[in-house]
Amino acid sequence: MTYHHLTIDELTMIANFRDQGVKAYRAAKLLHRSLETVYRVYRFLAAGHTLQEYYQHYRENKAYCGRKAIQLPTDEVTYIKAKVAQGWTPDTIMGRAERPLSCSMRTLYRLFERGNFDVRTLPMKGKRRPNGYVERRGKAGQLGQSIHQRAIDFPNFNREFGHLEADTVQGKGHQGAVMTLVERTSKVEVILNVHSKTATSVIQHLQEWLAKFPPHFFKSITFDNGKEFADWRVIANQFDLQTYFAEVGAPNQRGLNENNNGLLRRDGLHKGRDLRHLADEEVAQIMSYRNNIPRKSLGYQTPYEVFMKYVTDEQLLFF
Repeated sequence: MTYHHLTIDELTMIANFRDQGVKAYRAAKLLHRSLETVYRVYRFLAAGHTLQEYYQHYRENKAYCGRKAIQLPTDEVTYIKAKVAQGWTPDTIMGRAERPLSCSMRTLYRLFERGNFDVRTLPMKGKRRPNGYVERRGKAGQLGQSIHQRAIDFPNFNREFGHLEADTVQGKGHQGAVMTLVERTSKVEVILNVHSKTATSVIQHLQEWLAKFPPHFFKSITFDNGKEFADWRVIANQFDLQTYFAEVGAPNQRGLNENNNGLLRRDGLHKGRDLRHLADEEVAQIMSYRNNIPRKSLGYQTPYEVFMKYVTDEQLLFF
């Protein structure tokens, strides 16, 4: 049971009860306090001390109550800071379990929240839209085959490798863009530095990237209805890929891709940045950083580790 410390009002009442000759056990019942608590105050006052002195001693002793702040060993602190620098969260650090730590996951989260470790933010919280919100950004209507057909064509698409989701991330004032793709099973994030959000640029970079893989390495690709994907038939015909489109104004149907785009915003591709002259080296660095962070949904493996499990020795010859 949680213990409630004596307040100054309660101490005053106990002193008044003593002055009136009320027995300690009766005062304890009236105040719903322990008999020993009331006796302690009675004895202190009987020794010739004042109520103010008792309260001062009480406050000094109270400072020693409660759980002491946890101090992790220096080697554990060094390890955690190194992982934080790599983008790991408390959940990832504990779940990956590369080494034992002398605290629980809940305690580690508490240490993060108190600022013991220099972390930019903990995992994102969802953004709420007002009821009746309608997406009004540039759309071209339903461009192609509905995403609902994907479940019919690939009944096991949630468990099998090779299904991509695609989108674009724009810079400040719609200046510049990158294209993002994510493979659903491994959660590998691919960033193509397309520089401009035009159908020509997007399709050209996507063609160059898909050409690096053996035929039928990927089974399908799901786009949103942005105008930059208007030439989707070029990709479908050239690489024999099934293509699907989420419903207009329903980004939640490509939730994994949208979530990863939010992570990329934190990794440096923020909304206030012009992406027209983004360096390819920086894109590669961000992509490597994000794909080497273990994820809980992958059993605390990294996306790269899971992705490579689906690559055979023969397929490696294409890379």
